[in-house]
Amino acid sequence: MTTITASEGIDQSRRNFDSPASQGVLSRLLGHASSSIVAGAEDTSIRPFRVDIPESALADLRRRLAEVRLPEQETVADHSQGVPLKTVQQLLRYWRSGYDWRNVEARLNAVPNFITEIDGLDIHFIHVRSKHEDALPLIVTHGWPGSIAEQMKIIDPLTNPTAHGGKASDAFHVVIPSMPGYGFSGKPTTTGWDPAHIARAWTLLMRRLGYTKFLAQGGDWGAIVTELMGVQAPPELIGIHTNMANVIPLDIDKLAFSGAPAPANLSADEKLAYERLSFVYAKGIGYGFQMGLRPQTLYGIADSPVGLAAYFLDHDARSLELIARSFDGQTEGLTPDDVLDNITLTWLTNTAISGARLYWENKGASFFAVKGVAATVPVAVSVFPDELYPAPRSWAERAYANLVHYNKVDKGGHFAAWEQPKLFAEELRAGFRSLRK
Repeated sequence: MTTITASEGIDQSRRNFDSPASQGVLSRLLGHASSSIVAGAEDTSIRPFRVDIPESALADLRRRLAEVRLPEQETVADHSQGVPLKTVQQLLRYWRSGYDWRNVEARLNAVPNFITEIDGLDIHFIHVRSKHEDALPLIVTHGWPGSIAEQMKIIDPLTNPTAHGGKASDAFHVVIPSMPGYGFSGKPTTTGWDPAHIARAWTLLMRRLGYTKFLAQGGDWGAIVTELMGVQAPPELIGIHTNMANVIPLDIDKLAFSGAPAPANLSADEKLAYERLSFVYAKGIGYGFQMGLRPQTLYGIADSPVGLAAYFLDHDARSLELIARSFDGQTEGLTPDDVLDNITLTWLTNTAISGARLYWENKGASFFAVKGVAATVPVAVSVFPDELYPAPRSWAERAYANLVHYNKVDKGGHFAAWEQPKLFAEELRAGFRSLRK
């Protein structure tokens, strides 16, 4: 028996998922629910899931947006003090009067959503099977400050490539999970859900779905989880793709973190990566240190939707520029709706703090240094120019003994699937093409 305990003020009745009659009951989201094992073995069933945010939650959001208190304008003409007041005012104006959550809810419900319990925690995931017979199973993992909203644009290009300039032989069956503590997955109530644990859970999830071989992909935290799957190297894993390659040599990573000048023996590509990484450590990852040390202290982003939005927008300097320009009317990459889909999903599920704890769970491990992917695991790397650092081919060849694809694309940044879904899908097709049999 599994008890679903209510949270966010929503009352859900106890359901016995052991009974055959209830196995097919449609799970509905009313806020955010997490599960705990009451007795007996873990429930391994896969239950249908539907997003259905109550109108009262949307009314509360509108009330908070109407009563927001903003600070004065920054004293600089650039982004060096953080998210500009102008950008927040533009976001707020659209959030109040132009944004419609029900649109993203409809898009989410237009694809198959499911919940399954892994290690005592409810894991939400999207699972879309291709109509093409020889499609390869692929699990795609989002990062922070992210959610499944980031991957929605790539589902059809990957599962239905013939409608997007690809071939039937390029098709994938796509699985997109919400990481523990994020979105519609359960919130861990104990410590231990670190990236390595998530990697093991994803392998179990793919096995539970009946896949005897599969591929994995990720960016941001998703890249770390995916590479740790490569470290663990389960026999079913036939390859991984990353758009944030963890290729920084350990000695280089330590130097960059210390703020030391670039070593003299670096190539031009390596020096650029070093300088960009040094900037990230010095000025671009303060949120990571904060969440890594004291995630529970961030009550402000759980209580204020505008506080949450500003915190999420300030991921890194290049991402902030790409996001801010969308509110200035530029159409390349993200739209205001894209930005607010992700923020609003996090707000409505009250997962800002539970998601932040992943940084604490990482226990000070390097974000970007080499992870030690097994030589038996083929690796594909795509380098987007506005990533935190452009991974040099030389370091990629050292980090991955079985590098099967390396390519630099013309545009795109840290949230590649979200910003440039067409390029992203093309990279996955190309990166994994040699692994098809």
